[in-house]
Amino acid sequence: MLRSRKALLLIVLSLLSTAALVHTEELFRFTYREGEQYRILSNVDQTVTVDGTFSHRANMLNRIAITVEEVDNGRGRFSVVYQHSAESTGLYAVHQFDREYESRFWRDERGVYDIEPHYFVPVVRDVPVFPDYALSPGDSWTHVGSEVHDLREGYGIRDAFHFPINVNYIYLGQREWQGEMWPAFSVRYNISHRPSRTYRAALYPVRISGFSDQIMYWDPDFGRAKAYQEEYEIVLSLSNGQTVQFEGTASAEVVESTPLDRQRVREEIAREIDELGILDTTVSEDERGVTLTLENIQFPPDSAELVASEREKLRRIALILNRYPERDVLITGHTALAGTEAGRQLLSEQRAAAVGEFLLAMGVRERDRMMSRGVGATQPIADNRTEAGMRRNRRVEITILDN
Repeated sequence: MLRSRKALLLIVLSLLSTAALVHTEELFRFTYREGEQYRILSNVDQTVTVDGTFSHRANMLNRIAITVEEVDNGRGRFSVVYQHSAESTGLYAVHQFDREYESRFWRDERGVYDIEPHYFVPVVRDVPVFPDYALSPGDSWTHVGSEVHDLREGYGIRDAFHFPINVNYIYLGQREWQGEMWPAFSVRYNISHRPSRTYRAALYPVRISGFSDQIMYWDPDFGRAKAYQEEYEIVLSLSNGQTVQFEGTASAEVVESTPLDRQRVREEIAREIDELGILDTTVSEDERGVTLTLENIQFPPDSAELVASEREKLRRIALILNRYPERDVLITGHTALAGTEAGRQLLSEQRAAAVGEFLLAMGVRERDRMMSRGVGATQPIADNRTEAGMRRNRRVEITILDN
């Protein structure tokens, strides 16, 4: 009897153990919903050394706006706008908008991309790619992905620069991130690549090495990554014998968003501009979002210091921006056609940054939700041959961004 009870107990424990094993197994797949929009905000702190000597440190903000345009047989077709900005050597509190990329591609349920090779983004592709089977904590697998970099500036390589990466994955089970538990993965790879071709450029990489060590958190409700944290190093051995090392940390998270009702927001802001008595300010809408244009914005000659009347105007505009706290903001500075091209560009950047810093001080947005840029006199809205036209062109635009 005792033996039979022990045998029964062993059977029950075995069944419970099997049930627990089944319960912890999970099949991970990307899921897509047509028309879905969201954005990824990524912060990077990077140190650059040349031949072992410190060169500079950069803090970079990447804003990636994503739209799922189509879903077909489990695959999703993406439209992506990637905006890169960087802290300008500590001169400005606002991240300076640097460049923008666009791309379109398909991705399947496991995470494999179908993308034309000329696109510069996404930088990391086919990561993560999940196996065909369900996973339990501790399971590991590998899959080949790739990195793609823009080496046009500084190296003169016109095409997107690709190299393969052999990625090692471990399913870690549930891990805490920002006070909640999420399925998590270790994502690691080493980089060791020698380009199979030489380039006409005077300076180009002859060897790329390094590593990436990430923890990725998965959102099972949406069927996509929720966030990641990374340590990385990339070393470029150059054709002139120099070695350039980039090392740092990165983090990113998905921010859910709904399409901006541009017409409604434009009409609301137009009424508030009138009610608050904000002079020389108009509002418009386009595919980027809704833009407040501050024409004839007042600065002392060749200066980026806001005069008192403009600070008061911005205090009122801050009240408007605070009504849309979930939207990121882009500030663009413009100048009239006077002075040199380089001088106009610098002045437009400084004036946009001055407006951004004032709005940051007002608490309108967190630092990673605002970017500024200058475009000099390249986008006039009036005739620069007249004083009235130059006043209109001397402006700052504040765009409440869609997605």
